[in-house]
Amino acid sequence: MIFENIKNINVDEPATWKGKIFLTFDVEWCSDEVLSSVLDILEKYSLRATLFVTHETELLPRMRANENLELGIHPNFNFLLDGDSRQGGNVLEVVEYYSEIVPEAISFRSHSLTQSSKISTLMTEKGFLYECNNYVPSSSGIELSPYRHANGEMIRVPHFWEDDLHCLNKESWDTDLYLANQGIKVFDFHPILVFLNCMDINEFETVKHHSNNIEALRQNINTERFGVGDFLSALITGKMS
Repeated sequence: MIFENIKNINVDEPATWKGKIFLTFDVEWCSDEVLSSVLDILEKYSLRATLFVTHETELLPRMRANENLELGIHPNFNFLLDGDSRQGGNVLEVVEYYSEIVPEAISFRSHSLTQSSKISTLMTEKGFLYECNNYVPSSSGIELSPYRHANGEMIRVPHFWEDDLHCLNKESWDTDLYLANQGIKVFDFHPILVFLNCMDINEFETVKHHSNNIEALRQNINTERFGVGDFLSALITGKMS
């Protein structure tokens, strides 16, 4: 399989996305140690991937130096919806908050997949070309493809697998089931779930408050059952452990 970046998708050229795997990572709840462990994997196999950045980190130069990695942003509009202006008092200010961290970004996925026509229009005006907010589970049987937003400029890229929802719904870990899908294959991972190798969402929820305590996280790594980390490895190597 060929691994590709979101930014290289061309709606008018199916060859840019058909038969390819798009590894994407939302880096919230993620310490540098956890993020570094995922970067180690991506670098080891020279994989193309897209990382949606949530915060300043000393690892940004390392990621930017790797031409296989695309950096997008992962704006959190939840604070704004709750009347909390810590990241901006309106949608524009929230977007600018994240754009200052990754000014080169042309792709985004919102925290909680928050979306609206107003957000999409504003993101287009700010130069973003790819929106990755639509989750349609593989179990739906729907064959997915990228498509143009109503404004004709933004490309929406749906994903059919997301690690936290997969763990919540307790779906099959057989990678062949997902790779057999004829539509676009976008996988959404969170580095901390990869690090913990979660197979149940409760495994994450019980240690979420320790997200910046690497020793506490190491003590809670799942080593007995097939989990998110194993699934990522199987996608990369083609071998189920």
